[in-house]
Parts: sequence; structure tokens; C-alpha cells
Amino acid sequence: MCGLLGFLSADQRAGDVVDAVTAAGRCMRHRGPDEFGGSWHDDDLALSFNRLAFIDIEHAHQPLRWGPPENPDRYALTFNGEIYNYLELRRRLTDEFGAEFRTEGDGEAIVAGFHYWGIEGVLAQLRGMFAFALWDTETRELTLARDQFGIKPLYVATGSKGTVFSSEKKSVLALADEAGLQPGIDARAVQHYTVLQYVPEPESLHLGVRRLESGCFATLSPGGEVVGKRYFEPRFPVKPVTGGLESAEAKAVYRDIADALRDSVKMHMRADVTVGSFLSGGIDSTAVAALAIQHNPDLITITTGFQREGYSEVDVAAESAEAIGARHVVKTVSPEEFRDAIPAIVWYLDDPVADPSLVPLYYLAKEARKHVKVVLSGEGADELFGGYTIYKEPLSLAPFDKLPAWARRTAGRIGDRMPEGRRGKSLLQRGSLPLEERYYGNARSFNDAQLDYVLRDFRPEWTHTDVTAPIYAKTRGWGPVERMQHLDQFTWLRGDILVKADKMTMANSLELRVPFLDKEVFRVAETLPADLKLAGGTSKYALRRALEEIIPPHVLHRKKLGFPVPLRHWLAGPELYDWARNVIEESQTDEWIDRRAVLAMLDEHKAKAPEGWPGGTDHSRRIWTVLVFMVWHGIFVEDRIHPHIEEPVYPVRL
Repeated sequence: MCGLLGFLSADQRAGDVVDAVTAAGRCMRHRGPDEFGGSWHDDDLALSFNRLAFIDIEHAHQPLRWGPPENPDRYALTFNGEIYNYLELRRRLTDEFGAEFRTEGDGEAIVAGFHYWGIEGVLAQLRGMFAFALWDTETRELTLARDQFGIKPLYVATGSKGTVFSSEKKSVLALADEAGLQPGIDARAVQHYTVLQYVPEPESLHLGVRRLESGCFATLSPGGEVVGKRYFEPRFPVKPVTGGLESAEAKAVYRDIADALRDSVKMHMRADVTVGSFLSGGIDSTAVAALAIQHNPDLITITTGFQREGYSEVDVAAESAEAIGARHVVKTVSPEEFRDAIPAIVWYLDDPVADPSLVPLYYLAKEARKHVKVVLSGEGADELFGGYTIYKEPLSLAPFDKLPAWARRTAGRIGDRMPEGRRGKSLLQRGSLPLEERYYGNARSFNDAQLDYVLRDFRPEWTHTDVTAPIYAKTRGWGPVERMQHLDQFTWLRGDILVKADKMTMANSLELRVPFLDKEVFRVAETLPADLKLAGGTSKYALRRALEEIIPPHVLHRKKLGFPVPLRHWLAGPELYDWARNVIEESQTDEWIDRRAVLAMLDEHKAKAPEGWPGGTDHSRRIWTVLVFMVWHGIFVEDRIHPHIEEPVYPVRL
């Protein structure tokens, strides 16, 4: 993991701004405290780099120069991430082309592969997580690329004087004048965030600052614009399994999943530093840890939770760690720690993400960094193997598919007229809608009526379908579960799950690796039919069958909990109510938010939130969405909130 930053000048003045580029990289020193401020430039391009070192620590410095024997310094590379099959790629490049390497690192595999195979050829070979910038000094072309799933970020912005690209948006904004940028606030992105609780790719909340999308690359010359080209499209071309869940064909699928995951974890353990593992009470992280300990008998597992019943998996995680033989570390987060970390967390995020599990993840990473430099985690398993309960919805709504259109509309109108909380209301409303209108991913903070109540300038055309319609258009003819998975890959996974994973671990100079989001694991997952995902009344059925010989029995069929946060209780109680009220009252977001409406929601939430929460109105996620935006606005727009950010000073080896 590292932080890359570069400026491609439109008028050959990169040498004049190289010091500014290096200085702009300082605000993401947490991404690479081992080597800060490494730089290189020519007339057109200035590069800066912060390194967090894992492989060939002594020699694989960046920006990296490489070239063939006739021009050994032809290319310059800055690269964030890890290429897990770099040893195999280096051997192939040596055997096939006689390629020569100066280091033992993984970055040279990218550059040499680019030289001999071309950009699409090398991207098809890379197995890992990455965002990189590669400059060809002969053709004067810059190539930018991101990994297949969007594990590593890459922000880009083109102004009148050039293009800035970086691992974090803060560094892009710091070079706004040098690039000729005028990054105001994007009103459409604000509304998308308020609907979805994250800013969907490729947007950011700043006009003109965008993210190169997952699975894309772009090639540009000085003065050109960044136009992404997709090289990886996750698809689910399902063919039914014949013979049922115990057939030879089905059992072969279970074995394939287990074999692919074993191989992926083995590859993800490659490092010249200690690798640990996050561990919750669920099957995903437990499977990763159980396989990882086969390669590191001294494996350390880390978990977190809260001191409130029903909001912690600490006991289950400890039992799992004991069962697999791992040394276990626990971090318990208090309400005060939760509240105090919010400004710094929002600063690290760059754009708001209203997922309260960010806070325990932040503390989990902080605790882990005391013991290890790399951790494995279970992100991506739900999206690949059908782990979300909502994926069962097409089964429950199947009877509606047999109704004529007029009958479905009538059912929807009946549902609309029913009182809030009445049983069957949601079923009728959702059953009356086609999948494209009712499913927008795993989170939606506000519906249209609530948005109109809270936002100053609500635009109906900017709601969730504005984001989801282009994605759904690529999946016509697929089964509903596969369409939902595909949508989540392009929305929830890369907009929430992977953003919080990257930002919170990097905030603590910790590398997070996700073995489920591996191209070889995906090759198996993409062929699973729905009946192997949702069979037996459970989710991830095929994955659970594949893990029967890998994880402890007490975890195998346990319901997913994750990092639950007692947010609804805390916002109604002394833990967060006064803090939330102060944030709302002090915020200068009247251009965007009706603060009186939000205060009314907060007070209604408190009034209808008795201990035990037997009923009433739960506004916690909507309130939290607005609060995170207000804190973000206070930091990045008002310059009123100034988080205390400690510069990391960590040893190279752990």
C-alpha cells in the first residue's frame, strides 16, 4: 500500500511544480510513512510517492524506472497495491522475452508486462489490487489503471493547466491552482450521497474531481483528458446445476470454491513482513484466517466490538481464534472513542461515507497496526457468493411476477395507503415494482419524499435510478439474483465496502488484503446458479458447503452480524444526542440542508426511542447520513473543523 501523486502538465512546466507536487503528497503520508516524498520529473510529468514497504524493502523504491536493454530508463512507474503473482509474471517475462529486472519487487512486473504485452495484455495477467500511473518517455503517453474490483483508489482531475492524479482527493485539491482547477461542490453528487450513503463512482463531491472507475484504464498525452476504457466487466453467466445440491456436479463446485480460496489466501500471504487477519464472528473472515494460519502458525487475529449486548461478535471471534490456534487481540470501542474519532475519520475519507461501521473499523486497524503491517479480511464474499439476505427477495416476490400490470399497480396503491408499520405494506409496495425500481443496492438512507423534506434543492431525476439504470441495462436477460449481485459490484462494493476498507486501514498505515476479491476466485463465483447461493434457507450456501472442512462448526451456519453499531440507541441517548444536535446547529450547510427538518428528525428519534426499542420511528441512519455530510462540509468547505491528525512514525518491519 502506498500513496501516489502526479501532475501531467499541459504546457511542459512540470519541473516548475515538482516541489508543489511533493508538498501536496504530505497530507497522505499515512499511506506511506516508510519512504516519504520520493519524486521524479521531466518537462511533462512530475511524480511523487509515499511508500509503505512490504516486498524487497531495501531496493524496490518508487518512482520506479525500468526499460529494455536498449533504453533501460524508458518508463517511470508509481504504483499503489500488491501484485500477488509477480514472481510468476517475472519468470514468464524472462523466459519469453529475456526481460531483465533490477529489484525483487512486484512493480517491475507491471512495467515489463506493459512493454512486452501492452496495456490490455498486462492487465489481463495481473492478479492483485492496484492503482498505477505509468509514463512512457518515448511516446510521451501516460497510462492510468485500477484493479478489477476497485480495491485501490485513483482520483483524477483535468484543468486548464494539466491533469492531477492521486490516491487521495486531498492531494488533488492541494494542486488545484497548479492544474487550473475550480473544484466547486457537485450538487448531483450531494443528492446521490444523501440517497445512497456514499458517493457512487466515478463521482466525488467536488466538480471536476473524479475517480477512474474499477476495472478501467486510460491513456493520455499532455493536454489530453482522462477517458476510461473498461478492461474487466464482472459477469454472472449462470448455467443451472443438474442433479440437485448433493449431485456430483454440485460437489465439484464446492471443491472448486475451496481450492480457489486456498490458493488465493496462499498468494495473499506473500510479503517480507508479518501478516495478520481481521476476525469477526462470520464465515468470511473466519475462513480467511483459518487458511492463513496454515502458512503462518503464529498468526495474529484482531477483532473489535462495543460494550453493549447484541452489538459485538468478540466472544464468537475469540472462540474461533482458539479453534484455529491463532493468537487473538480484542479492541473494545467506547461511545466516547466513537464520537471523538469522527472528524479524523471523515478527513481520511475524502468524501463522506455514512456507514457507522467505519468507526470500529478505524479502531480495529489502529489496534492491528501495533502488531502487524498487513492484514487479511473477508470483504467481497457476500457480493460474489450471494451473502445478503436481500438476495432472497425475488423468491418472496415471485407471485407478483405472475400478475398482470394493472394488478401490480393496484397492489402498490393499496400498500401506499396502508399506515406506516402495518404488516404487508412493504411487501405490496415492493412487489408492485420491477427490480430496476425497487433494488438500488444495500443502502438507501432517504426515499424521495424524505429527500424533498431535507434537501434544499431536491431533483427527482437525480435519485438512485440515475446511478443504477446504466448498470441494469447491461444485465437484461439475467436472473434477478445475478442482476442484484452485478449492481452491488458497481455500487455498494466499490462505493462503501472497499472505500472504508482502504481509507480506514491506510489511515493507520496498515495494508488490507482481500482474498475473496481475487480474479481466480471470481472465475468460480461467476458461474454459480442462484439455487447454489440461496439453497437450504440460508445465504452463501455453496460457500458454506465449500468451507465445511475449513472453519469451526460454531461459525458455519451463523447469521452474519459484521460490525454492528448501537447508533439508534446512542443518537437517542446521552452518548451522541447532544453531540449530534451541536453538529446540526453549528453547521453552515444551509445551501444544501434544511437544518430545522434534521433537528425535527433528531428530536422525533429521541422521543420514540425507549430502551429496548419496541416500536416507533427510527431515523438513525438518515440522521447519521446528514451528520457525516455536515462534518465533511465543516472540514473541506467551511474550514471550521480541524481534525487532529497524527503523522505516523512506524518501523519498516513488524
